[in-house]
Amino acid sequence: MRPNTRPPVRNAILSRISPDGLAALGECLEPIVLKERMVLQEPKRHVEHVYFVESGLVSLRVVAAGSMLETAVIGYRGVVGASFLWGGHLSTHQSVVFFPGSAYRIRVEELRRLVEERPEIREHLFEYVQALTFQCVQTGLCGVRHDREQRLASWLCLASDAADVRVLPVTHDYLSSVLGLRRAGVTQTLSRFEERGLIRKMRGVLEIDEPKCLEKRACCCYKLISGAYASSQSAIPAKELMG
Repeated sequence: MRPNTRPPVRNAILSRISPDGLAALGECLEPIVLKERMVLQEPKRHVEHVYFVESGLVSLRVVAAGSMLETAVIGYRGVVGASFLWGGHLSTHQSVVFFPGSAYRIRVEELRRLVEERPEIREHLFEYVQALTFQCVQTGLCGVRHDREQRLASWLCLASDAADVRVLPVTHDYLSSVLGLRRAGVTQTLSRFEERGLIRKMRGVLEIDEPKCLEKRACCCYKLISGAYASSQSAIPAKELMG
C-alpha cells in the first residue's frame, strides 16, 4: 500500500482504527485473493502472516490423529493468525478458505511492531480475539450438548453473519465433515428446513430464505456467539473510558 493513505476497507477491525493508525498499517498491508481450499495456516507451523478478511469465509479447524473439527468461521469481522498476540510463533489451528474472497495480509513482525507503537490497534485486536476464543470454546460445548437440528441451524446462521450473505457454497458432505455429523442425518435435517421454507438447496449451495425463522431453530450458542462479536465491535477502548 502507498504510505500515508487510508486503504478502502470492509474488515470490521480495520474500519474501527483511526485514520492515522490505518495509514500506518496501510504501509504494510498487502491485498490478496482468497481462493477456495487455500490453506492460510497449518497447526504447529510458524505464523508468517496475519490476514484481515475483507470477504469470503475461512474455516478455523483443530486437526488431530486424522480427524478434523471446525471451531469457528472467520469472515469480514475478523482476522486469521491472532495467536501472535500471546507471543506465540506457532499456529494452533489449521485455517482453510472455503468461501472465496479477499483479504489484506501483513507480516507478523510488522504487526507486532505496530501493536507496540499504537495501543489502539492492540485493543481492537484483543477485543476481537476475546470473541473468537469464546466462539471456539462455545463450539466445543455445543458439539456435546445440542442436537443435530440446533447445531446445523446455528452453523448456517453464524456462517451467513460472518460473510454477510444468504447464499453459502456448502455441500452436505462439507457440513457433515466440519460438524462431525452423519451425512444422512445432515441431509434429513436440511430437507426438513427446506420443507418449512427456511432454506433452499441448490447444486453446491444453500440459500437462506428465512433467516429469522432459522435463528429460532438454532441453539442458544448462536445468540451467545453473536452477542460476543457484537460486544467486541461496540466496546469502548480503555483509553477513552479513562478519559
